[in-house]
Amino acid sequence: QVQLVESGGGLVQAGGSLRLSCAASGRTFSRYAMAWFRQAPGKEREFVAGLTRSGTSTFYADSVKGRFTISRDNAKNTVYLQMNSLKPEDTAVYYCAAREFIVPTASPHDYNFWGQGTQVTVSS
Repeated sequence: QVQLVESGGGLVQAGGSLRLSCAASGRTFSRYAMAWFRQAPGKEREFVAGLTRSGTSTFYADSVKGRFTISRDNAKNTVYLQMNSLKPEDTAVYYCAAREFIVPTASPHDYNFWGQGTQVTVSS
């Protein structure tokens, strides 16, 4: 089992940056592929970015490619999402998720563990 706690959300102007963090409990963090999802009001939860257990391979939604960067520090049991050039359409609750496989997927149904979410609001 792993417990996930997100932090770093907030209000930012369009064009600004934020860095989200997701701290995981337990000693087996390196066994989990990790991902970030987001959910805007009235919309389904969507994949944002994911990375493999080792962190050597990363995957992004087309809408954030070139602007967001996912990374992990297995020594600190933490995964990050650096978000640059933010747009109003990035406004959502952002969730960290874990699955005990080598690679992430884009489907939220494939993840066993979720954080509580952190709100990101981008003003125009």
